[in-house]
Amino acid sequence: MCLTVFAFSADDAFAQLDFERAPFEYSNSDPNDAITRLRAKLESEDVTLSKDDEHGYLKSLLCELSIPESSQTLVFSKTSFQRHRISPKTPRALYFNDDVYVGWVQRGDAIEISTADPKLGAVFYTVDQDDEGPAPNFVRETDRCLTCHASTHTRRVPGHIMRSVFPDRKGMPVYSAGTFRTSDRSPLKQRWGGWYVSGLHGTQRHMGNTLLGSNKQPEALDVESGANVIDLETQFKTEPYLTPHSDIVALMVLAHQVGVHNEITAANYSFRRTIYDAKIMNDALDRESDFESDSTKRRFASAAEDLVEALLMSGEAAFTAEIEGSSLFRTEFEAKGPFDPSQRSLRQLDLKNRLFRFPCSYLIYSEAFEALPKRGRSEVSRILFDVLDGKTESKKFDHLSAIDRVAIREILTETTSLVSIRVAAEGQ
Repeated sequence: MCLTVFAFSADDAFAQLDFERAPFEYSNSDPNDAITRLRAKLESEDVTLSKDDEHGYLKSLLCELSIPESSQTLVFSKTSFQRHRISPKTPRALYFNDDVYVGWVQRGDAIEISTADPKLGAVFYTVDQDDEGPAPNFVRETDRCLTCHASTHTRRVPGHIMRSVFPDRKGMPVYSAGTFRTSDRSPLKQRWGGWYVSGLHGTQRHMGNTLLGSNKQPEALDVESGANVIDLETQFKTEPYLTPHSDIVALMVLAHQVGVHNEITAANYSFRRTIYDAKIMNDALDRESDFESDSTKRRFASAAEDLVEALLMSGEAAFTAEIEGSSLFRTEFEAKGPFDPSQRSLRQLDLKNRLFRFPCSYLIYSEAFEALPKRGRSEVSRILFDVLDGKTESKKFDHLSAIDRVAIREILTETTSLVSIRVAAEGQ
């Protein structure tokens, strides 16, 4: 799912070649993701997808993939390969769960899908909305999406991009005015240019719900008019969409999730490359197969440290006012759990001072995280618990209070196997 469009450099092209080589061979490897499983069910006729005149396969697809309609966010900048159908009056709708992103455009030729494949990272598909067969055809996209989605914006691995732009009256990004990559570290004032935003955020300001004037100067963006908007019907006709919302809370969770998915993928590729290179060196030097040089250990540690920073939300932008969504997204998102015996969950939101009540990403439960190579997961576990146990002096984790660290550790102990992984690694 192409969230945005960029030119790419020679360095990015080299990075693409790297993930197409051994041990990855991205384009030649078969995915093992939610779409792979859905296709198998369709082929065996265990499930069918229905189609309606207004949304095509969208509703049925979301239902089968367990993607809530409340996750809907709306982007009106022309930053998709179906950009000719996107405008401030006809925004593109995005829906997501922990592993899948779905994009729908009014009268669009295709539904766009991207998944967080456990080994490959972002994998992209399109579904032809005009397909009249017994089951829709999921076409895997590579080059058309990877031009942007395997660049410096995604840690040079197949990933996802959420971007904020300065849109003109037609929704075209004014690139000369600048752009911002959106993550949980982004200040609100740089978020959601080219997106609709519904919900309350007090005195904080963002770039959503607004267009550049005729002079196309960034300082002319009227952020006051786009602030604290509850009813998007004043902006465009919301009736064609599954909900009338582009919930600010869903947008904030989406920004966090996209960034962490990319970090998990980057760690996965780094761990696998390290294992591959170490095997070559050990074979060449006639060493034991499990021998680790100091260089190999440093490479494992470096990739794990980057991922732990993302999981523990190091550098997260602080809130200066409480945030309140406009839909059921918060209630449905928090209800998923898992919960510890004290009914605490990593999905519980704060929205007063920061995004989550307990700043540790729920993607630690994801298929992508679970699929990290064993050696890499043990290194992540070691570093993560060193932070939670106060054994690291890094300033990057000063945002975690002693209470935060104890609570996160207790939740992880009850809801994951990370403690046992750490104990096993220490005993080796």
